[in-house]
Amino acid sequence: MVDRFHRLIGHGPLALFKGLMAYGLAELSVRLVRLVTVILIARQLSPDIVGVAALSLTLFELVRVLANVGVGQTIIAADAARLDATCNTAHRLFWLWCGGVALVQVAVAGLLWLGFDQPLAAQMLGVLALVYLFMPGGLVSCYLLMREGRAATTARTVAIQTIADHILSAALLLLWQSPWSIILPKLLTAPIWLVLTRRARPWQPFAGAGREPVRGLLRFGLPVLATEMMAALRVQLDKLIIAASFGVTTLGTWFFAFNAGIGIASSLITAFGTLAFPALCAGDGADTRRRLKMVAAMGALIFVPMVLAQSLLAPLYVPVIFGAHWVHAIPLIATLCLAGIPMICATVTTAWLRASGRPGRDAVAALAATVASLTGLWIGCQTGDPVHAAIGWVGGTALVILPFAAFTLWRALSPSFSPALKEALA
Repeated sequence: MVDRFHRLIGHGPLALFKGLMAYGLAELSVRLVRLVTVILIARQLSPDIVGVAALSLTLFELVRVLANVGVGQTIIAADAARLDATCNTAHRLFWLWCGGVALVQVAVAGLLWLGFDQPLAAQMLGVLALVYLFMPGGLVSCYLLMREGRAATTARTVAIQTIADHILSAALLLLWQSPWSIILPKLLTAPIWLVLTRRARPWQPFAGAGREPVRGLLRFGLPVLATEMMAALRVQLDKLIIAASFGVTTLGTWFFAFNAGIGIASSLITAFGTLAFPALCAGDGADTRRRLKMVAAMGALIFVPMVLAQSLLAPLYVPVIFGAHWVHAIPLIATLCLAGIPMICATVTTAWLRASGRPGRDAVAALAATVASLTGLWIGCQTGDPVHAAIGWVGGTALVILPFAAFTLWRALSPSFSPALKEALA
């Protein structure tokens, strides 16, 4: 009985809450440092300079999502007997895949320079392609840490790298008022993540274990990649549409509003999904349904009040923290914050569908949500008001995600569907 108690607590509300607290404290530390950087950016750089950096970072984030091939999730979900073989195959795939993604980003940079006459943004995007050289060596260790539930370790590693990024950005901004001050730290701090991750969880390929078939890993990983691509398009293509509709100056305002608004909640919701997936994978049968109920309840109780408070209080904290010259962005910040509600619903639903072996269904829903959100954004842009564009983006996202999440989770948690649940988990 004692062993069972510890097993339940180890993957139950206490472990999930402690893991989220670890990410929360790390995020708080990051935000305190990031706040200084954002204030410096707001006061040192004009919106058009911020817009150039935002264009490069937006394209970087869009390309980088290709690196999330979903192979890492197979390490988390693998049986203990096949773990070494899965890691061997994943390690090789990580190197091949990240190398390919780096080449894609260089090609996009060339297109940006030659096709759109943006040489500075293209140069910055090309330099950021070097980040992919530091990823493959630490990805297996990173996913093993997630599998082992060492949330505090992964949170601390990400926090240290991000804090170093922001400190370096702030220092460069004081000396060099250039968009390069925002871009270069992304590359210069990449080795920090690699070193800390490998030290926290050393791993070397074990030839004696053999390899898992690549097809099996990709069968699970490619739908995960599709979902991640849709999520990236949803939160990155908006900036390209805004730039095309209103210009680089308005893009700078939109970029600031997005990061000042939904940025905090988005980071914590992503961390919550990182913790929820291993917790759901560890369950079996009725225990999995109990875990899903716990994950959904925690997500709603923590994030819905947070998102609403952040949106409603925007008129109070924006002028105090960021300065009076950003008051015009308050309606944008308040509106974009509300995207956190469909975001937490999507995160819980995604974790459940992946844990139950149905990533393809999640990918289809992500595609529909992306089309709806970007269509809503485009319609809003036609009015000539960025706030209407934000309403269209948030509304389009919610229109698809909220009904899909409600139906999927209700079906999973309803006792009448328990036979289907057991079959899905078999």
